[in-house]
Amino acid sequence: MSRVLLDGSEAMAEAMLLAGVRFYSGYPMAPSTDLLEHMADKLPAAGGAFINAETELSAVNMAIGAGMTGFRAATGSTGQGVSLMQEAIAECALHETPLVVFTIGRMQQDYTQSTRGGGWGDYRTICVSPKDVPEAFELTQLIFHLTDKYRMPGILLTDGMLARTHVSIELKPQEFEALPAKDWALDGTKTGTGKSRNYWTWNMGKHNNPGVGPSVHWTNLAQKFEHVAATESRWEQRFTEDAEVLVVAFGTAAKFVEYVVEEMRTEGLRVGFFRPITLWPFPTNALERASAAARVVAVFEINAGQMLDDVKLSVCDKFRVRAIGGISSDRSGMNIGPMLDAPVIRARVQTLLEDGR
Repeated sequence: MSRVLLDGSEAMAEAMLLAGVRFYSGYPMAPSTDLLEHMADKLPAAGGAFINAETELSAVNMAIGAGMTGFRAATGSTGQGVSLMQEAIAECALHETPLVVFTIGRMQQDYTQSTRGGGWGDYRTICVSPKDVPEAFELTQLIFHLTDKYRMPGILLTDGMLARTHVSIELKPQEFEALPAKDWALDGTKTGTGKSRNYWTWNMGKHNNPGVGPSVHWTNLAQKFEHVAATESRWEQRFTEDAEVLVVAFGTAAKFVEYVVEEMRTEGLRVGFFRPITLWPFPTNALERASAAARVVAVFEINAGQMLDDVKLSVCDKFRVRAIGGISSDRSGMNIGPMLDAPVIRARVQTLLEDGR
């Protein structure tokens, strides 16, 4: 299969087409606009529907409506736009409609929003975060599979740097296990008194199909999310067996950290690397095992410290955890700043090594 040169936004758009997405709606906001434009160009030609909505609220609700019919649907924005979608995302989780939201942030400041949300009720969203363009192509396909498998929303969290980085990609579809038929879809075939379907966050049903009611419904959802948390966490780790300093990073920042760790290992320095691929469910048990021998667990992220909380919850002694990242943007506030530079990261890790000697 031939390879093509694509930026991250186009790679994710191509992956959506391979995943069978047939509806995308969104509202332009940098740096997510490129993905919107690629879908506007590619989706109609693939037999799908694209709508440039008048607001983010319209976009997410249109996508939920499409998802309810059984078609794979998606929307997206940058962090500020996705913040407007939070109520709808929660509703989507609570009435079990598969939907994927692409959050293309300006730094890494949308971790908390993507893993905790801002809606109501006991709900969760699967969240994956790629480190580079080839992985974004793969995880885009995975997130649609997982949202269909569990009938819940999912978030792909990345940033403008990855979205605008050009890499050669092999347009190869991912293979997953077969999914059950979507007998729940509102496809127009179940009409008439006593036959129609009603999806509601309370699950009270209608007419001759009363539903289980809110208490049972919400309990069932909680059990489902617990199962997802126990079975779907993904991570990557290197050099953890003898690491004196273990560096934890996610997304684009992890690509830089991985390079620094590899460089330091060639010099005989005992540094390790751990990256959560799923931000929810966070690979808590895996990080606990990987960090068992480390003197320091360093967290590098381009924000004021958001994944830091999950790392502290995963490491036996939270006092071993050190934040070595921080806020870093250019003057416009639209792009990642100078902190995401290998020498800067190396200097911070080196300081932790020297502090223990």
